[in-house]
Amino acid sequence: MDPQDDDSKPETRATRRGWLRAVVVGGLAILFVSAAVGFVAFLSQLRGVEIKPARNADGIVVLTGGSSRVSDAMELLAAGYGKRLLISGVHPTNAVSDISRSLPDNHSLLGCCVDLDRSAVNTRSNAAETRRWARERGFTSLIVVTSNYHMPRAILELSHAMPDITLIPFAVIGERWRDEPWWTSGATLRLLLSEYAKYVAAEVRVRLDDIGIEVMPEASEQPAPAQRRPATAQAN
Repeated sequence: MDPQDDDSKPETRATRRGWLRAVVVGGLAILFVSAAVGFVAFLSQLRGVEIKPARNADGIVVLTGGSSRVSDAMELLAAGYGKRLLISGVHPTNAVSDISRSLPDNHSLLGCCVDLDRSAVNTRSNAAETRRWARERGFTSLIVVTSNYHMPRAILELSHAMPDITLIPFAVIGERWRDEPWWTSGATLRLLLSEYAKYVAAEVRVRLDDIGIEVMPEASEQPAPAQRRPATAQAN
């Protein structure tokens, strides 16, 4: 009797399909549970209230992209929490006057103590430009200002780019977060899920880079030409 005859039996094929289905379903279940646990852990990192930094730092960096981030960073600068402020990710078309109009009480600080970075286009390049700025200034500690949901990824990217610099987070709480619980808002839930996915992707890339596997090299991490250096808010 040919051994292949057993493999061709309907019972054998059905058994194999059953095992394959069980493995696929089990794998998907494990993946779903892992993602859910990871999402809960991600949410546990998010602050629900704004807490002033526990200490001063050499400088302050604010990553643009959310409401009130820049104004909160300017308040920290005015209160003496840092010597200088870097606004990272300023749109190339935005002039100093545009920022001045939105911060009418801080004209003097904009003129003396604020630098603008127009090169960064994402969190990873924010980290690269912040590293360049901090090293040029000789800073060894920074207060990081960004939205609470963005803070885990920001700290991950910044600490990977400059492990020798102490980072002190200041999480900005947006109005949407204050007005209603995140689980009651579809828009907020989608934002959190999107940010969680980006955080996981960044975590994987950073861990691979730590063991010498570079994934998607960041162009902004290469030596930058002079025009890409952060410019002082005051016209030079």
